[in-house]
Amino acid sequence: MDAPTQQEASGSAIEIGEITRVIAEQTGCGSGRAGCASQANRGDLPVETWEKVKNHPCYSEEAHHHYARMHVAVAPACNIKCNYCNRKYDCANESRPGVVSERLTPEQAAKKVVAVASTIPQMTVLGIAGPGDPLANPEKTFKTFGLVRKAAPDLKLCLSTNGLALPDYVDTITKFNVDHVTITINMIDPAIGAKIYPWIFYQHKRYAGIQAAKILTDRQLQGLEMLTARGVLCKVNSVMIPGINDRHLLEVNKAVKRRGAFLHNIMPLISSPEHGTVFGLNGQRGPTARELKALQDGCEGEMRMMRHCRQCRADAVGLLGEDRRAEFTTEKIMEIDVKYDVESRKGYQAKIEEERAAKTTAERADLTKRADSVGGIKLLVAVATKGAGLINEHFGHAKEFQVYELSNGGAKFVGHRRTDLYCQGGYAEEGSLATIIGAVSDCHAVFIAKIGGRPRAELIKAGVEPVDQYAHEPIDKSTIAWFVAYLDRVSSGTIQHEERGDAAIRPRALNSAA
Repeated sequence: MDAPTQQEASGSAIEIGEITRVIAEQTGCGSGRAGCASQANRGDLPVETWEKVKNHPCYSEEAHHHYARMHVAVAPACNIKCNYCNRKYDCANESRPGVVSERLTPEQAAKKVVAVASTIPQMTVLGIAGPGDPLANPEKTFKTFGLVRKAAPDLKLCLSTNGLALPDYVDTITKFNVDHVTITINMIDPAIGAKIYPWIFYQHKRYAGIQAAKILTDRQLQGLEMLTARGVLCKVNSVMIPGINDRHLLEVNKAVKRRGAFLHNIMPLISSPEHGTVFGLNGQRGPTARELKALQDGCEGEMRMMRHCRQCRADAVGLLGEDRRAEFTTEKIMEIDVKYDVESRKGYQAKIEEERAAKTTAERADLTKRADSVGGIKLLVAVATKGAGLINEHFGHAKEFQVYELSNGGAKFVGHRRTDLYCQGGYAEEGSLATIIGAVSDCHAVFIAKIGGRPRAELIKAGVEPVDQYAHEPIDKSTIAWFVAYLDRVSSGTIQHEERGDAAIRPRALNSAA
């Protein structure tokens, strides 16, 4: 095992120019490499890996438009303390890791999984992610997996862990055929880790400070190596904390790649005071959209990056970005008798795959010629979507916007922005409009199925073009068509291309029940 790289944390926010310099020096990555994005395709993956990711919404950006997941909250205890975490029970209005409305027994969880998967045939993944750490609750976790495997054998099993106990359970994980494991790794330098983790509880003893962080990072990296050696697909989650681990995550990225991680997900810190976390209460800020993207872009030169993460609750149900858990409360589930039909589910998913295969890719040669003729322009656009890879959401009903980078390489998904609803109960919420525009202020255009006069005017005033002529059309094809026309306008002198500023990442994460 390689020794952790020692690197001092920055005491202030990292500048974009500086992070670009650090990226160039440490990763040797310029514009990136083909196939780095998290959307998987058969062309650059072994068949065995493709089968694992093609319908896993967290491991494939393209799949997350079509397939759903479910988390069951059977693991309440945790063995470490994170300064960005506050586990909340019976909380309906927050959507972030560690939050749940119901804690379940393994028996309740298994019955709920069967009911949800029967109702949502595109649900392909059952995950255990808390609200504590699944491996700090091994009996409940593996009993749940065993019951689900017996009742719903077609579901993929997925586990998320902080990694402290991981080496002790690698054999059990493989025994239960859990072939997707996510490990949260925020540092490989204990000096930095001590600023993130006040303490850990390991082998019946509490450790603090640098000693705690050293034990944690050694165990995380050991567990990652052991899992990948057994063919388990591993995703690494990292929380970007400006001034603490932002530069250091470049080293984390290289370390986890060397140990066989398939995917790296760098997430923004959620740190509003109302969440009650240590970082939230002491004023630690999260990254801006530009800071986050700069870091993700740099790490992408080393390995695949996940950019479509929604930092889900520990009891999430449905497609990424949607919340259907209110439909499946334990009280409702226990009253019904569900017959699980594997063949019917397979038939439904086969139709999804037919539709995915039938999608045509936009012609790139003409796009490349146009983009190069005006200086290789790159820009961001935002899309309001309900899923299925379509522009199918009203501006006023959007709870988030998906962000794409357009260039001579086509349309590349780079992230999402949560927003407040503009229309609630049929009425416009004027106070939220400025916040929504602020969330997409770094974009040149917003693609929507429909938009009202007031928000249209305010977007134009802010320099963001509202685009509704592609309503209910595919995102890739539509955004590229708009980009080609945009390049023509620049080339003819009709408009002048200008760089956009930065945008704010929404610190609060409210779900549809709010």
